[in-house]
Amino acid sequence: MRALSTDLGTAPLMVLTRPQMGENIGAAARAMLNFGVEHMRLIAPRDGWPNPKAIAMASGASSVLDNAAVFPDVAGAIADCDYVYATTARGRGLVKPVLTPETAMAEARAMIGAGKRVAVLFGPERAGLENDDVAHANAIITVPVNPGFYSLNLAQCVLLTAYEWMRQTSEVEGARLELAGTDLATQVEIEKLGDHFEGRLQEAGFFHPPEKAPHMKRNLRNMWGRWGMTRSEVQTLHGALRQLVRAKD
Repeated sequence: MRALSTDLGTAPLMVLTRPQMGENIGAAARAMLNFGVEHMRLIAPRDGWPNPKAIAMASGASSVLDNAAVFPDVAGAIADCDYVYATTARGRGLVKPVLTPETAMAEARAMIGAGKRVAVLFGPERAGLENDDVAHANAIITVPVNPGFYSLNLAQCVLLTAYEWMRQTSEVEGARLELAGTDLATQVEIEKLGDHFEGRLQEAGFFHPPEKAPHMKRNLRNMWGRWGMTRSEVQTLHGALRQLVRAKD
């Protein structure tokens, strides 16, 4: 058994309670490292420790397993923690706050920022945490899942929690545009493309009847502005228009 660490770290401790399969421990380690969570604790792993199947499944996340501490019971694993969450989808008949992973990890961020040590308990694969385990926790994390099928794999549950931790602690863009090595066209370039299109369409008699021409031109300008074209795309359209004229001639 490893002694309690004096390194608080900057992320919650992920505590796997009586995990049954080495593969799930390894998969949990991968999920943790994906999202920058590196401190794992194991409580009475069924097949002992270290576990070669866990190491094989970790696939690049062996550092998490190498530093994992092993404890005989929940009380020992969380003895140095200031706040503990228990993950469970079932009603427990215990009076505790019940939070989503998002809200829980927002709380954890604030507590860890204040120098507190936070842990998250995950139950064994077969039936999850027992009431005696949950009794040690300050609050419960419940993932909003299909009420008709709420069973999550151990590694999936770890991944969801670790993902929310990173989302709460990182500036992640909700959406972005990959420009593939080019730049967005400037407003002047878009305007010139619109002029080019209008000129060619005017020559082709597109704006008919004349009284509808202003509305049709406005719709075209609106399209150019909405598309967010790159310079390369603008140049391609200019080239296509010129080629159409050459082909007609």
